Amino acid sequence: MTIQEMKDRGLLLFECVSGSRAYGLATATSDTDIKGVYYLSRDQFFGLTDLPQISDERNDKVYYELGRFVELLLRNNPNILEMLAAPEEDILFMHPVMKRLNISSFLSKLCKDTFAGYAVTQIRKARGLKKKIMNPFPIKRKPVTDFCYVLSGQDMTPLDRWLQTKNYRQQQCGLSKMTHSKGLHSLFYDQEQTRNYKGIVSSEASNEVSLSSIPKGATAVAYLFFNQDAYSIYCKEHTSYWNWVKERNEARYQQHKEHGEPYDAKNMMHTLRLLQVTHEILSTGQLNVRRPNRKELLDIKSGQYSYETLLSLSEATIEKIEQAAETCSLPERPDNEEIEKILVKMREELYQT
Repeated sequence: MTIQEMKDRGLLLFECVSGSRAYGLATATSDTDIKGVYYLSRDQFFGLTDLPQISDERNDKVYYELGRFVELLLRNNPNILEMLAAPEEDILFMHPVMKRLNISSFLSKLCKDTFAGYAVTQIRKARGLKKKIMNPFPIKRKPVTDFCYVLSGQDMTPLDRWLQTKNYRQQQCGLSKMTHSKGLHSLFYDQEQTRNYKGIVSSEASNEVSLSSIPKGATAVAYLFFNQDAYSIYCKEHTSYWNWVKERNEARYQQHKEHGEPYDAKNMMHTLRLLQVTHEILSTGQLNVRRPNRKELLDIKSGQYSYETLLSLSEATIEKIEQAAETCSLPERPDNEEIEKILVKMREELYQT
């Protein structure tokens, strides 16, 4: 069933503006997001139809089946609670039966985890993004040899430097594993090139050092350590970086470069907004969708705050949330039994049973 089919069949229960326009944070380039609630026809509901959600291709318009909507309210899902608390001017349609659902029946201490917990996750993402922006990886991956060191006296000398000092070629080296010593190898050198050693690595694309067959009586010229753990971490970070480059929102990334701060400004704006809303819910028992500090939040979005300042603001707000949670008068969680009774009455009214 499409959104239009749902509306044509008279199944729409609720519809409102959501996102930046509901928060009072819209700018000239902001999209208009719409969210809503519908119910299944009697035959669909009592039959085999399972349709918890309908959306358009871009997910700018998302509608939830009544039961799914209530289920998410009981979980204190931030987006769903914001729908129920939508300012009157943002409500586009409301069926009378929806008046049975009141935001005060759902707000609980769970909001500390759902609102603030999500925000903290976004802060971690912002830290990871900063690392990617500030530490770009070249396309070409470092070779294994960059993670190899030769024991020289009491020091570990990078392999390339050691080879250069000795005027050795890595292709003429042979390695043999040393027992009970992770990553440590005996290193032999074939000056006459008669022993068919395999070299330190077989090629630049190798992910391991090469092991050679060492003849009896050969004497090791040094000991080589391959830091495989560091190499594995580097490879994961290299892959992660270039996956990010491939998938990143280019317009948002260009915005990062313009404002010169190493974070996703829009993401950080919504992170601070969520933390502030969490504190308000726990300290006042109310959810205010429209934000009173539009200028501050839009300044964050435009990159006028340093990354460190935003982290400090976030940490200070999280501390206030913890304090508010200790004295909060909200219930631990919504009353499932009472809400279920309300949902049953709503369905009885809709299906007139």
